[in-house]
Amino acid sequence: MDRLKNKICIITGANSGFGAEMTKLFTEEGAKVIAADFNPAIMEKYTDNENVTPVICDVTKEDQVVAMVNVAREKYGRLDVLCNNAGTNNKTPYRVHEYPVEEWDMLYNVLVKGAFLVMKESLKLMLESGGGSVVNTGSIGGFRATPGSTAYCSAKGAIRMMTTNAALEYVKDNIRINSVCPGIFNTAILDGLKPDVLEFLAQQVPMGYIGEPRDMANLALFLASDESKYITGQSILIDGGRSCQ
Repeated sequence: MDRLKNKICIITGANSGFGAEMTKLFTEEGAKVIAADFNPAIMEKYTDNENVTPVICDVTKEDQVVAMVNVAREKYGRLDVLCNNAGTNNKTPYRVHEYPVEEWDMLYNVLVKGAFLVMKESLKLMLESGGGSVVNTGSIGGFRATPGSTAYCSAKGAIRMMTTNAALEYVKDNIRINSVCPGIFNTAILDGLKPDVLEFLAQQVPMGYIGEPRDMANLALFLASDESKYITGQSILIDGGRSCQ
């Protein structure tokens, strides 16, 4: 307990999945969290948690991102941790020549532009605060290809390189920047899949089962905390061994 005691955190994509689990775990560990999501349901999700300040934010809109970071600035005067987690995926697989431009643009707007805008504004406040830790959400897709997912995989590859480059740029400012890169996890992306499909996916994982959001949140907690003070610029796979194959 108290691994993030008195730390001020922003977590995007906090209404569900990884972001919701990070928010829950981080507050259990003593953090104050600005929990942001484009879904208005975020405003009601944490009414029973006094350590969470919910904010509606579309990460592709610069003015909304600035307003989100200003909540931390005005309420707490600093920012210690950013979990840059908001994301999306393509529901339909496409080969490159078939890819609708509008869907490509949507994925890049959320996954790359959104991550950039959130990191850009959060780093400004971290510089004022004297340091901090950024945890970007990457993917195994940033390391290995999946047919039909060129936009998603290339966007997550961009997150991997953005993480590494930014880590070098801010290493002298006491700001560490890393990314967590999940494989197959039990989040909304699996909703609606039949049991036999879920079993097939589990068989693709050497450990034999699909990861849970708490597994991902535990890694994000470690990178957010001072326990990882000598780690920066890393994109860490958390995939049950799938990338070993």
